Amino acid sequence: MKNELVIAASLGNCVHVAGAVHFLELAADEGFDTLFLGPAVSVEVLLEQVRALKPAMVSVGYRLTPENVEPLLDALIKGAQTLPVQPRWVFGGTRPVAERAARRGFFEKVFYGTEDIDDTLAYLRGSGGKTSQADLPDRLLDRLDAKRPYPLLRHHFGLPDFEATEAGIREIAEAGVLDILSLGPDQNTQQYFFHPQRRDAAMDGAGGVPIRTEEEFCRLKEASRRGNFPLMRCYSGTEDVFDFAQMLQDIIQNAWCAVPLCWYNELDQRGTRTLEESIAQAQQLMAWHAARGIPVEVNEPHHWGLRDAHDVISVTMAYLAAYNAKRAGVRDYIAQYMFNVPGSMRFAMDLAKNLAMREMVESLEDESFHPLRQVRAGLPFLSADFDIAKGQLAASTYASMALAPHIIHVVGYSEAEHAADPAVVIESCRIVRGVVRSILYGGTDPTGDPLVQQRKKRLIEESRFLLDFIQTSYASFSDPLAQPTVLADCIRRGILDAPQILKGEGFHGILETRMVAGSCLAWDSHKKSPLSEAQRIAQLKAAGNLAGLGCLSPTRTFP
Repeated sequence: MKNELVIAASLGNCVHVAGAVHFLELAADEGFDTLFLGPAVSVEVLLEQVRALKPAMVSVGYRLTPENVEPLLDALIKGAQTLPVQPRWVFGGTRPVAERAARRGFFEKVFYGTEDIDDTLAYLRGSGGKTSQADLPDRLLDRLDAKRPYPLLRHHFGLPDFEATEAGIREIAEAGVLDILSLGPDQNTQQYFFHPQRRDAAMDGAGGVPIRTEEEFCRLKEASRRGNFPLMRCYSGTEDVFDFAQMLQDIIQNAWCAVPLCWYNELDQRGTRTLEESIAQAQQLMAWHAARGIPVEVNEPHHWGLRDAHDVISVTMAYLAAYNAKRAGVRDYIAQYMFNVPGSMRFAMDLAKNLAMREMVESLEDESFHPLRQVRAGLPFLSADFDIAKGQLAASTYASMALAPHIIHVVGYSEAEHAADPAVVIESCRIVRGVVRSILYGGTDPTGDPLVQQRKKRLIEESRFLLDFIQTSYASFSDPLAQPTVLADCIRRGILDAPQILKGEGFHGILETRMVAGSCLAWDSHKKSPLSEAQRIAQLKAAGNLAGLGCLSPTRTFP
């Protein structure tokens, strides 16, 4: 703790105080003692306070006509010469006013209103006001500590052309607006990086950037070594997952591993592995990263929500993802909370669902398991009208801040029409930064809404019922919630289900869902009413889906 005093005031006849107050809030977070003298403080009163209090730093602000600041600056500079001890002088204002102040050469730091939060924090931490590479740790947890109380920003980026992606990374890094750049490789990269002969040339660039060699990964990493030196991470491979993980760690120092628990296989046709094989490999991949101290994200629950699963399934899968990560030895776990899924969710009910997921996930927290919260807007929510989409991105960010996120996964506002280019990435990050900056201090807390709390409680009760049913039904396994055979069997039978899972080929779920009062519920189309989990399980039993349930042969418990 610094225990040095910082005082601030709006000078002369200026009554604009937001900038001064925010600067003091940042200073307080950095361990300074702070005092706000108020709006419209005369030069004489300000100097009297400086003489009496002997602060280490004085911040003055002015946001009115540039010509009117000139005599105030003259009086301040002249009066300051009589002070026995000079503090560090800081000025903040609109650009035209700040330019007048900067010409005087009196102020140690002049803020023009366009600076990033990172640069303000860097100044308060003594680095002169411009973030340098030394201020930007290259490990996730250290970067989080350096940015507190502000969340890190992450954005996905990968264009169908390699050279355009490389140039775009340079541009994004130079802009200094995001902390983690997530490489989005095409499917040929994820699936056939080590088997070039199996690639489908017609699919080059489909879904992301084509990366064909380790040297190309090196080039993309090097492109990020500028600006604010963002961390880099990349989606996991869908085959050869351990070789792919090692390569990512060696070349781009993968900030964290992101792997689904139940996907990238026969279930979604994004790989040739069976469901059982991919779940087992996902567990092993978690353990591989855990053994190396690398954080892990299991990007699981939104895969179900995007396929129209009801809210209870999303909550349950959030818990199962975290549970399996903990069983794999993961210490630093990144739980992703995707809002706006489905896109017609009401904000209050969406918040209730995500709060339920958070409570379920964080019920697992202890000294060995540390969950981090990552929030994001859902793709189905964003309009193809870019002006509307920008507002939606801001609204979703505002809602998701109620979870006190450590990381915000920014979604480019253009995603409903085309993949984000560098300009969209930069602008989207600036929109999100503006929201965070505006509400982090003194924002309202919507989590106390009785409707939100009631829905959250109901979702947790229903999720626990479903989890208890699985554990009881597969009691022959010592740890059924971490057993690939059990989880796969639950999906094949429809115990864990989503309407948009392709049925047949062993997948026999009968789930129907419907939006009701802003929530996604399991639905009985004959009775035209919602289903509780007990009623849904009873339907599965009546349909014959649960015949022989629990008769699987126990195998070795993971890991």
